[in-house]
Amino acid sequence: MAYGKIKSDALVYDNSGVDVTISLSSIPTATQVAAKASLDTAQTFTKGQRGEVTTLTSAASITINFDDSNNFFLTTGHAQIQFANPTTEVAGQSGSIFIVQGSTTCAAPTWGNQWYFAGGTAPSLTGTTGKCARIDYIVQEAGKIHAVATDNLTYTS
Repeated sequence: MAYGKIKSDALVYDNSGVDVTISLSSIPTATQVAAKASLDTAQTFTKGQRGEVTTLTSAASITINFDDSNNFFLTTGHAQIQFANPTTEVAGQSGSIFIVQGSTTCAAPTWGNQWYFAGGTAPSLTGTTGKCARIDYIVQEAGKIHAVATDNLTYTS
């Protein structure tokens, strides 16, 4: 096997009888590729970025998996719902939980002791079918999730 270097400004390859020329100056360097794909450097986005909204399944007890998403959507199907303490939250993660009152409404979901609302008490939500509440949250540190509620929003699917 031979080792060595080849100096060239372009590569030419045969594409079914038609020569195709690729300018080597147009191929990004490994450093340029790493800079665009790096998650450990500051990024300036020139287009909108979107986090997916993950649908939660209604249950008497719901444990949100923060590894799945930042934003969550729930249509209530139980009269009593407890949002249990998660184990996957990481400091700095933030997002929203959209709670739409289904045919079985839950106006007073309970929250585990890692969820911190203003005044120390989670607010009651509207019990009107079809109305939406939005719980915005940010994780201060594992075990401390600060949350605020905006309630009685009109929801249309």
